[in-house]
Amino acid sequence: MTLRKRIIACLDVTGGRVVKGTRFVDLVDAGDPVELAARYGQEGADEITILDIGATVDARPALLDLISRAAAALDVPLAVGGGVRSVDDAAALLDAGADKVAVNSAALRDPTLVGRLADRLGSQSVVVAIDAARFGGDAAWRVRSVAATEETGRDAVAWAREAVERGAGELLVTSIDRDGTRSGYDLALTEGIAGDVRVPVIASGGAGSADDVADVLDAGAAAALLASTLHFDLLRIGPLKEALAARGLSIRAPATAPTPGEVAAWLG
Repeated sequence: MTLRKRIIACLDVTGGRVVKGTRFVDLVDAGDPVELAARYGQEGADEITILDIGATVDARPALLDLISRAAAALDVPLAVGGGVRSVDDAAALLDAGADKVAVNSAALRDPTLVGRLADRLGSQSVVVAIDAARFGGDAAWRVRSVAATEETGRDAVAWAREAVERGAGELLVTSIDRDGTRSGYDLALTEGIAGDVRVPVIASGGAGSADDVADVLDAGAAAALLASTLHFDLLRIGPLKEALAARGLSIRAPATAPTPGEVAAWLG
């Protein structure tokens, strides 16, 4: 049985608002997180991911009240990341209504945290987020932490493999080089990691068109994450899903079927 590919709407949140920038800087306001989460869920997103991008930098936990309100507005799974430093932090997010918890910087500081999270919460609830950038002119990618502000010296593919071995049930792989550029996902990064691990890989960073999404799903991603293209109405989930299905990809049907004209527009 072929698993259906997923479309995930991502909300980067700071100061209680959704923001989006390019390569993790130059942030602009994009709206209210609960309203956007509900909208994307209604439009057919398979999952919603909320990343509290200020939590790790500010050394504070994620905003539990916001997570609780978003979860109450959704009928699809909710993944949450940002500021998860311990098993208790992760458990608090699940108690607030999250279905999955993403961990990034804390796992890089202490990789045993991944195993402890998996033991307590189950691997299906543990997502390891990996922010990676090309290392100079090398073909390899290096991992950065703390909202992509700190170099770790870790090879992205090797860290992905280790995270899965320690118990991660899913990987969220973001190309820092492509983030917010709308120039297409880093297909080589996605292929390099998806071909080396046995868990689903979510590709993030670079979505600009239906073709970009189709390409990264064909490259081995189990799911494509979108942010600015949704926030600024460059893509809509229903027509996007129909366009992907027209290309032969196995996609869950959108909640509301788009018009033939909308599908034709996304097919270009």
